[in-house]
Amino acid sequence: MSTPNTLNRRHFIAKTGAAAIAARAGAHAVAAAPAASPDLIKTENAKEGARDWQLTRVRVDGKNFRSTWIEGYCSRQSVLAGETVDIMISANPARKFRLEIFRLGYYGGKGARKMQELGPLEGRTQATPAAGEKNLHECKWSPTVTLPIPADWPSGVYIGRMTTIPEAAEEAYWQSYVTFIVRDERPVDILFQCSDNTWQAYNRWPSDFSLYTHPQGGQGPWADVSFDRPYGREAQYTGIVNDPLTVGSGEFLPFEFPMAYWLEQHGYDVSYCSNSDMLTPERGLRAKAFLSVGHDEYWDIRQYRSVETMRDAGVNLLFFSGNSVCWVTPFRASSDGRPNRIIFRGGPYGGERDHAKIRSEANGPFPEHGPDEGFLMGARNVRPVNGGGDWICEKPEHWIFEGTGMKKGEIIPGLIGWEYHGDPADIPGLEVVGAGTAWVGGTTPQRWTATIYPGPKNNFVFNAATIFWCQGLSTPPGHILPWSHWSRPHGPDERVQRITRNLLQRALAG
Repeated sequence: MSTPNTLNRRHFIAKTGAAAIAARAGAHAVAAAPAASPDLIKTENAKEGARDWQLTRVRVDGKNFRSTWIEGYCSRQSVLAGETVDIMISANPARKFRLEIFRLGYYGGKGARKMQELGPLEGRTQATPAAGEKNLHECKWSPTVTLPIPADWPSGVYIGRMTTIPEAAEEAYWQSYVTFIVRDERPVDILFQCSDNTWQAYNRWPSDFSLYTHPQGGQGPWADVSFDRPYGREAQYTGIVNDPLTVGSGEFLPFEFPMAYWLEQHGYDVSYCSNSDMLTPERGLRAKAFLSVGHDEYWDIRQYRSVETMRDAGVNLLFFSGNSVCWVTPFRASSDGRPNRIIFRGGPYGGERDHAKIRSEANGPFPEHGPDEGFLMGARNVRPVNGGGDWICEKPEHWIFEGTGMKKGEIIPGLIGWEYHGDPADIPGLEVVGAGTAWVGGTTPQRWTATIYPGPKNNFVFNAATIFWCQGLSTPPGHILPWSHWSRPHGPDERVQRITRNLLQRALAG
């Protein structure tokens, strides 16, 4: 009798037969796309960076999440150059403010470039929405600014810094961010997927409302969350990272920016997108390498199928992330009809694996059930999925370790956390390149594994197996190292940098 592993293994092999179809779709997409611009990021980062782009005076209210003094959100997760994005802002008390738009990057080590300043603008107090069905908090604020995106703004993660203008000398000013992604459609070496579904899943704005805080339970389908609300302070500020720069910016700065900063420092040809941009594979088929970065837990099933198609067409997949592809997260439109603005926990990935069955039995019933994520990523989510530990070299002779000098059993301290992958899938040619123990609660052992396997078109899929991988690449201005379960990464490490460089060199050479 066929086991689930055997069936999934056959499914993987059979999928390669569809590669030609996917490749033709990809070739058509490339033909229809704008011209490649391989020097765009180098040219952009040669421009003058901003000395002052961080939040200086940032404050949250008594519930510990929102900044009522000045806060806002954007009408879209991502936008193309030439389009517009509405920015909704509330100030309580009502105050004039100025809005500065920055693109995040390297810029000679400064970390951002100032793109535009608007103001003084009138900031009025806008209503906090009452909890709707499934505790949904969907703001219906009036736009304060409609921002046209100039044609020469390159793809990237953009933040808008709002600063109140005091009405008297003895009054303090306050600041917070809004954030949006500028995407493009050009052929590119690297497509960097931001994990904004996960930022929103954990977002507790206005007063402890997220996918984890519904009275019926923190792991079920009971709660809805909307992108039409500000990002509050990073939800796990007492246990993971207490970073004031997360107020209004999601979780990009602590968990993903070290990767973007490092890529742009070294002039890689990179473009950025949101989770919602990957519901079809066309954008990814114009890239040589697709990056899942940081904490990429929540995927609509259409994202999964898109990335499968990309792999089968020859795109290299690099999961520089942990706890990824864990929950099926269906999108639906906002109350005014804008697509992909509300999400909920629709069900587990995992196919017929025990970890998925346990999740379903303990927290369901769920309306959806995803396939075994191990047959996409190489290694799966495990239970328990959190903890902290050292990243340990398992196969030093593998080409990913070339030039590192690493030996079998050598550690990179604290690089595992706060969540990770384990339990490798039965995929032809899969290799375990890193393995070890994470310590749940500081004392309970759990196994993690980092893997690599060959794709059907001389491509590969790498799984670093940790949210913290990017902490080993760079320390951008204002960066605060996270920690988890009494374990912490140490920051930039030349071995992490070299492994990442080896992976990208192989991916882009193809």
